[in-house]
Amino acid sequence: MSISLDISQQRTVLDRSNIRRVVISSWIGNTIEFYDFLLYGLASALIFGKIFFPTISPLAAMLASFATFGVGFIARPLGGIFFGHMGDTLGRKYTLMITLGGMGVATFLIGCLPTWAQIGVWAPILLVLLRFIQGFLVGGEWGGAMLMVVESAPANRRGLLGAIPQTGGFSGQLLATGIFALITMLPEDQLFSWGWRIPFMLSFALVLVGLYMRRRLDETPVFKAVQQREQQREQLNPAAVEEKTSSPVVQVVRHQWRSILLIMVLRFAESVPFFMATVFAVSYATSQLGVDKQTMLNVVMATCVLAFPMHAFFGSLSDKVGRRPIYIFGALCAAAMAFPFFWLLESGSFGLMVLGYILLINIAHNSINAVQPAFFTELFGPKVRYSGASIGAQLGAIVAGGFTPFIAKGLTALDHDDWSYVATYVVVAALVAAYAAWRAPETSRRDLTLDH
Repeated sequence: MSISLDISQQRTVLDRSNIRRVVISSWIGNTIEFYDFLLYGLASALIFGKIFFPTISPLAAMLASFATFGVGFIARPLGGIFFGHMGDTLGRKYTLMITLGGMGVATFLIGCLPTWAQIGVWAPILLVLLRFIQGFLVGGEWGGAMLMVVESAPANRRGLLGAIPQTGGFSGQLLATGIFALITMLPEDQLFSWGWRIPFMLSFALVLVGLYMRRRLDETPVFKAVQQREQQREQLNPAAVEEKTSSPVVQVVRHQWRSILLIMVLRFAESVPFFMATVFAVSYATSQLGVDKQTMLNVVMATCVLAFPMHAFFGSLSDKVGRRPIYIFGALCAAAMAFPFFWLLESGSFGLMVLGYILLINIAHNSINAVQPAFFTELFGPKVRYSGASIGAQLGAIVAGGFTPFIAKGLTALDHDDWSYVATYVVVAALVAAYAAWRAPETSRRDLTLDH
């Protein structure tokens, strides 16, 4: 009896230790992912137009710069398909080592790029190519990292533990804006010659830490259980091997396309407000409203700090009341806060601008973002989960995320830099997602080892 109890207690300690490592490593991976992508977004808003597109008008340069930001999102679904297949067949851990290492290399190389003044048109071509590679790798990173956590967590804590790595987006934002705040203090000639390169090159140091953490992880209990079940099935029925010829990607598209479509629509309420506020609004406030760059970066950083407790709160709440109610609440808040956000931004007051970001990001966005890992992964069975969650999330990210700054800039150009069309776009996107969440199934009580 005592031996059995000791083994049970030892297993519990090991499980808790592994879960802790999984959560921390996923948080680091998410931090790096968003550091890389949001760093690029800040550089698109403040730097790239001048050094990679200097021969066109300021408006055209800004649009071109934001378009290169969107290119990374076009590559994301392709990465989701490629790495989703790999993660569902070879395992979560192995796949995530590749995506994380590749992201770090791509971001480092962006920091090494020559500018238009040095190699002409090849500079923006190489920038777009590296952005595409970066997006391809990110396409397999988010779904797998969230999967590792949700599949390793106890059933009654999937929302909370899944929400914690999501704060990596704000850790990455905090790092990116913090470093950018420092380099923008450089004289302009130094900033545009070598200063902007420093944040991109620092990414590689973060990647080394993340790779060390991931190397020590175990494969998820759910994936191990499915593998054991499949091996037993094949031993009892050798003909079952032939049934596995279709890839997880084909299976999930064929049988669960509705769940993929649902995720795509749900992402609008999260991605549109977030990228509008953290990329477009930074550019709009500094170029059109005359707000100091340093002030805008400080506003964003203040919002990032508050995101940590808000994610834990909403993630834990979703374990009690379900994923759908939290998601609907967040989407409706995003719709309600779109116009007040711009009114507060126009004030130019640091305190009022922070309030606007709190309403739109910390309440509306954070409530949605916190439940996405659990909500999205619970929609799929274990044999196609990596593929389904990755493809749905990354397809939704194309328009809802990557091209939001580009669309927003185009909308302001329709009416003499007026922001009302942009706010309306946020409202429509959020309401559509709220309706999708209302029609979605509740997933918080599902058994993750069973096919759905």
